[in-house]
Amino acid sequence: MNEGLPLASATAAVGRLADVWVYLSASPLLWLTTTLLVYQVTFVAYRRSGFHPLANPVALSVMVLGALLWITGTPYATYFEGAQFVHFLLGPATVALAVPLFEQLARLKRLWLPMLGALVVGTLAATVTAIGVGWTLGATKVTMASLAPKSVTAPVAMGISEQIGGLPTLTAVLVVCTGILGAASARYLFDALRIHDPTVRGFALGTAAHGIGTARAFQVSDKMGAFAGLAMGLCALFSAVALPLVAGWLLRWV
Repeated sequence: MNEGLPLASATAAVGRLADVWVYLSASPLLWLTTTLLVYQVTFVAYRRSGFHPLANPVALSVMVLGALLWITGTPYATYFEGAQFVHFLLGPATVALAVPLFEQLARLKRLWLPMLGALVVGTLAATVTAIGVGWTLGATKVTMASLAPKSVTAPVAMGISEQIGGLPTLTAVLVVCTGILGAASARYLFDALRIHDPTVRGFALGTAAHGIGTARAFQVSDKMGAFAGLAMGLCALFSAVALPLVAGWLLRWV
């Protein structure tokens, strides 16, 4: 009869752990803490890899957190109750990009016209090529509409996607993938094209790879990061006005 005691004790312990997990999973603090810890671990791995672009901490964090949510069966809405505090800090962080940019004000005054041209061409090229590739591969109009604003920062891109008939959730995924790909490949592409000016590299990276690209640019230099942040902000502003018109026209044509 005593043989059943260990089994009963183990079952009771599992039951208590399950009760603890149910309590913790309902607390926003759990997922906020988990998000910060996962990012810290992935950033340490990123630093130890010599800042290798394929070890991007954002990409690794997304994969780890996604796996945790899937394993634990946690709905995204529950996770976001805690992660929204990190989401809120994106606003102040974006505004803070003006500080290093102010230090480059003299250079900005000299280069505003070429930058304006690069912004318009780069933003429109990203949209046209995205729709063109999607059309060539047989994508539906909904998919192409979701893909069109892939190089714009996520909140603006999701709004544009919804306006032109896309799926905002799909657009958010594509935006993150674009940023990771841009941050991972930009250095090699710039070197192959013999583009070494940090101003040009930063502005191009911010235009094509938005926030993730800007974060990567700041790891290289403050000057590169400042112009990447400028490009990201201007691209979002220009895209909000121009992309619904351009993308809408292209989608009607295809």
